[in-house]
Amino acid sequence: MQTDDDPRMSAARPPAPVDGRVRLDKWLWAARLFKTRALAKAEIGAGHVRCGGERTCASHEVGVGNVLRVRQGHDDMELVVAGLSDKRTAAPLARMLYAETDASREKRERNAAERRMASKTISDARPTKRQRRLIHHFKRDLNR
Repeated sequence: MQTDDDPRMSAARPPAPVDGRVRLDKWLWAARLFKTRALAKAEIGAGHVRCGGERTCASHEVGVGNVLRVRQGHDDMELVVAGLSDKRTAAPLARMLYAETDASREKRERNAAERRMASKTISDARPTKRQRRLIHHFKRDLNR
């Protein structure tokens, strides 16, 4: 029989709310946006995380309703802090800590589609003999 004190049941509950505010690097780690706090701190220091449109430091405290802009690779996400936690939990529960704006989601999906289309235009195969001749003719005509 499982009780409320059973540790196996802790994954089914949302993270315990924290009163007030949480350090930015700790919140990013708890929300599973970065794998480690050190990585979150490095990204904040590099300016890839902005709070309210301005650069910030890892010790900056975030609260519910703050707007964060987080850059991860090619993706630039605009997130609204919906909950606070200083403990890392399961991914489905961590997603409840933030909400991505609709404009941010649409822009990210549009950029991903553009990257997919760009990769389709580049071929990994070697050119055929005919294609190679056309390339040589094209280059020769450019030099004239």
